[in-house]
Amino acid sequence: QVQLVESGGGLVQAGGSLTLSCAASGSILRIDVMAWYRQAPGKQRELVATITRGGSGTYVDFVKDRFTISRDNAKNTVYLHMSSLKPEDTAVYFCKADGLQYRLTPFDSWGQGTQVTVSS
Repeated sequence: QVQLVESGGGLVQAGGSLTLSCAASGSILRIDVMAWYRQAPGKQRELVATITRGGSGTYVDFVKDRFTISRDNAKNTVYLHMSSLKPEDTAVYFCKADGLQYRLTPFDSWGQGTQVTVSS
């Protein structure tokens, strides 16, 4: 079993910054891709950013130049630094990770989510 726990959410004013963290734990042999998604009220969950084990990040257009994804492989942790936040960034942010557990069993796990609220 692999567990993901997000932290760092909260209330911030428009234009402000916030950094989310997501730590993975369990019988992890290797984590490949880590990602952040978000889900606003009444909307579907959407991809925000992904990062490979080698550190290559990709972003959806609406967060480019504002959000930065990074990871610490030694800590099995992924981060999302968010700046120039807008009210429309308000959502529950989820992290996701896939890779291999011991005995070479693949995993694909989600965190429980952390609320980010941006006030205007």
